[in-house]
Amino acid sequence: MKFTIERDHFKNGLAQVAGVVGGKNTAPQLNNVHIEAAGESIALTTNNLDVGVRARVKASVSTSGVITLPVKLLSSIIASLPDKNVTLEVNSQNRATILSGSSRFNIIGLPEDNFPQLGKVDSGLEFEVPSADVAVILKKVSHAQSTDEGRFILNGVFFEFGAGKLAVAATDGRRLATAGKAIAGADELSGKFVLPSRSVTEVLRILAGSKLAKIAFNERQVTFTASLSEETSKDTGLVENIHLISKLVDGNYPNYAQVIPKETVHHLKIERALLLKSIELASVVLTEKSKTLKLTFGDNLIHIVGESSENGDGSSDVAVAYDGPQLKIAFNPEFLRASLDALNDDMITFEFKDELSPGVVKGSDNFLCVIMPQRSTN
Repeated sequence: MKFTIERDHFKNGLAQVAGVVGGKNTAPQLNNVHIEAAGESIALTTNNLDVGVRARVKASVSTSGVITLPVKLLSSIIASLPDKNVTLEVNSQNRATILSGSSRFNIIGLPEDNFPQLGKVDSGLEFEVPSADVAVILKKVSHAQSTDEGRFILNGVFFEFGAGKLAVAATDGRRLATAGKAIAGADELSGKFVLPSRSVTEVLRILAGSKLAKIAFNERQVTFTASLSEETSKDTGLVENIHLISKLVDGNYPNYAQVIPKETVHHLKIERALLLKSIELASVVLTEKSKTLKLTFGDNLIHIVGESSENGDGSSDVAVAYDGPQLKIAFNPEFLRASLDALNDDMITFEFKDELSPGVVKGSDNFLCVIMPQRSTN
């Protein structure tokens, strides 16, 4: 096998697939990237048995063939090469020679025999959605996923197709984030699945720069095929599409609609960036032992206070149109910050009923984040 490729194009292709590799992989093949050279491109594939990704990169192929190489090592070498063109040649002993300018590397590879190929999802459930629509709502809710391995069903993002839209949700039991987009084809077909948190990161990666995402799934697996735009292909060297297949989280996702307050009394329109900055300022004094912000509503003002026994206290005020009774509600500052940081809206709506009820952040794309209050000592 022999091909010549632009260094930056090779680097871009490896960046699309390298995120899958790592963690607890013990089999050597699972730490490698499968490289297949044929025609006018190379196909790069990684697979950790839970999630796999394949990307194609344009290249000048002299001799077709296949090899698997350590992806982390290969990525480091390609990123460090000084010359813009790279030639990779493999001999009969699965040793790859990488040439670029005056640089030369000889890397030991493995044959493809034991490399786990990407499977296919046989299902009648398939939807085609603009990539930007999937990416924007996925980014808005992914921060609320649980990291508690004991609650595995919450370790991911819930997807539901139906009623003419795609709705996504994530919760860790203390907060809930939901968002949705109208899509074609969701009137006739419906379905749902839970995408594992690690796969969420990889899906967001492959959607960047693509125009359409084809999503197909059954009870066990899901595939995302992201069709690349001409502009992306020209800029990055990636061609055709990027394909991802992932196992799904097994189990029934909780009925999260029950968590959404049926009634809120107070509805405040707030400048998102200003509120976010005030939350960050008041949080500076907080520590691991004191993760609570107290928000006092009254006199057309939100008075935000952070306090810890180790550092002292800090506060910041936000002007709002509020003429209701004075109320003090305590929240986890990270939950507030993450919900606001996930949005691009200039203005958001913050709703609440009383001091013991959840706060609700609302934004565009049907975004809604329910944040449970914390106990306050004063």
